[in-house]
Amino acid sequence: MSDVLAVAEHRQGELRDVSGELVTAGQELTDSTGGALHLAIINGAVEEFADDLSLDGVDTIHTVDHGEEFNHDVYLQTLTQLYDELDPEYVVTPHTVNGMDYAPALAAEVDLPLAPDVIDFTNGDGLTVTREQYGGKVETTIDVAGDGAVVTVRPTEWSRTETAGEATVEAVDAGIDDGAVGSTVTGFEAAAMGDIDISEAEFIVSVGRGIEEEENLDLIEDLADALDATFAASRPIVDNGWVEPGRQVGQSGKVVTPDVYIAIGISGAVQHVAGMKTSDTIVAINTDPDAPIFDIADYGIVDDLFDVVPQLIEQFE
Repeated sequence: MSDVLAVAEHRQGELRDVSGELVTAGQELTDSTGGALHLAIINGAVEEFADDLSLDGVDTIHTVDHGEEFNHDVYLQTLTQLYDELDPEYVVTPHTVNGMDYAPALAAEVDLPLAPDVIDFTNGDGLTVTREQYGGKVETTIDVAGDGAVVTVRPTEWSRTETAGEATVEAVDAGIDDGAVGSTVTGFEAAAMGDIDISEAEFIVSVGRGIEEEENLDLIEDLADALDATFAASRPIVDNGWVEPGRQVGQSGKVVTPDVYIAIGISGAVQHVAGMKTSDTIVAINTDPDAPIFDIADYGIVDDLFDVVPQLIEQFE
C-alpha cells in the first residue's frame, strides 16, 4: 500500500479548475496503490480552498499558509518536507506554468523520475503514462522506471470529482527558511488577451480557414452576437492577422471547455482539437463530410457555411 500526494493550484484568490481534476487523477492512482490520497494546499486562502477540495477520496488535506500567491522556493521547501514525512509513491501536480516551474525541481530534490504533460496513465506492475508528441499527432505510452514518480497532468484531461467527502485538514508548519527564498511576489499582471478570456466562456462560436476572406468574419461575429456567444478562431485565422491571438483555440492557443462549441469551417486538425475536445457539446459545420472535426462532434452539418450561418442568424434573432 502506497500513498499519493497531489498539489492544488490557485491564482489571485481563486482555485484553478485543475485542482479538482487532480483529485480525480489522484484517486485513480490510489485505487491502484491501495494507499491514501493526500492533498497539499500551499498559500492563499487555505481554509476556504480546503473546504472546496474536501472531496470524496481525499483522505488528508495539508495546508501551508505562507503568503498569498505561488512562490517557487516556498513550494519546493514545503513539498520536500511533505514528501519526507508522508513517503508517497507518487506526487501529482498540474502541468501548468506553476507546475512546470516546481515539479522538475521537486523530482530532482527527492530523486524521483519526472513524467510531464500526462493525458492518461495505468498503474499495474508499474506506472505507464500516455503523452502526446509531434504536436498531438501521436500518442505514446511510456513505462516509468523506478518505484515512484512526480507526474504532471494536463488540465481538462480528467473531470473534477463532485461528490463531497470528509477529509481531515491539517495545518502544517513547514518551517520555511526565508533566507533561502530567492524571490518575492509583488503583484500579478496577466498577459494581454484582447477584450475577453475565451477560456472562461460558456458558449463559443469558432471559425477556421473555411471562412476564406477576412471580410467574411463579420458573418461569424453576427452569429456569435445572435447567440450571445464568444467569438474565437483557429490558428490559421490568427496567423493571417485577422483575429487577435487571445481568441485562438488550440494547442498553441487557449484550452476551452464551454457548454457549447460551434466549429465553423474548421477541419479538426489535432492541434485545434486538443484545445476544445472536452467541450460539453460540439457542433460542426463543414462542407467536407470526412473532415476530422466530425469524429468528435455531437452534431454535424455538412453544408456550405455561407448558406447555413445566415439561416442560423435569422433563426436566433
